[in-house]
Amino acid sequence: MRIVLIGQAAFGAKVLETLLEKGEDILAVYTPPDGPGGRSDPLKEAAANKRLPVFQPATYKDDAVYSAYKALRPELTVMAFVTDIIPERFFSVPTMGTINYHPSLLPRHRGASAINWAVIMGDTRTGLSIFWPDGGIDTGPILLQKTVAIGPDDTTGSLYFNHLFPLGVDAIVESIEWIKKGKAPKIPQDEAGATYEPPCDDAVAAIDWQAPAGSVYNLIRGCDPQPGAYTTYKGEKLRFYGPTLVREPADRSPGMVLAIDGQGMHIAVSGGVLTVAKVKHGMGKKIAASEFSTEKGLEAGESLAGD
Repeated sequence: MRIVLIGQAAFGAKVLETLLEKGEDILAVYTPPDGPGGRSDPLKEAAANKRLPVFQPATYKDDAVYSAYKALRPELTVMAFVTDIIPERFFSVPTMGTINYHPSLLPRHRGASAINWAVIMGDTRTGLSIFWPDGGIDTGPILLQKTVAIGPDDTTGSLYFNHLFPLGVDAIVESIEWIKKGKAPKIPQDEAGATYEPPCDDAVAAIDWQAPAGSVYNLIRGCDPQPGAYTTYKGEKLRFYGPTLVREPADRSPGMVLAIDGQGMHIAVSGGVLTVAKVKHGMGKKIAASEFSTEKGLEAGESLAGD
């Protein structure tokens, strides 16, 4: 099948590799422009290694970009981890349509940070959707979905890399097979169950130490590895990673450091003890919590609330 692939990062590169292994005819690859210092996207590098045409438009609103895309005459366009805004007119160019990967069970968790919010909100399951984009934000009809359990210790990173990444690649391949057979469904999304959340960035990543233990724990898990849930320490953001939670009656003020050892930094929360294995302070690197405490002189008995 004549396919145009739009995507980025390791996921896009793996989709490209897999489709080529399946014998698909990849006409061209679209990736974001190079990053600072000329750093190229993994999908761009993978396409270049296969000597495939690579397009890196700064915007898809340009008529010249649309004309070049249309001239490729694709049968199908596959969107594999796309953060750019793609105008609706692109979707109808391929004779068999356009499909898009989204890491949630649509219509729940529409938006750019679907995995983060599933964890932050305490969901016990999530999944992925392959859908037919229609110009809205993750609003097109569903082709197929796969469900994944969210474990109590899962982070956004573990969910993505251990489950939603490999399962997503397989789901795209499966979807293409259904399309080839002419049996790919278009199931309307149930708007009654739709949710949309904003990007998971520092605007939502600040820790409220007065919140229940589970809420604090879920925020840290949901912001791990990016952007890193944070509090402030000595005037700079202190971000937490690798959390665990023991629920027990609270006898210390939330935010108080109880101990620091080889397991990490143990912090009182409302209804339990939170342990974080690694931290990142200001512009520094992510390091073990015990190493940070030694470097910065952080000791048990200090409070991380209200710095």
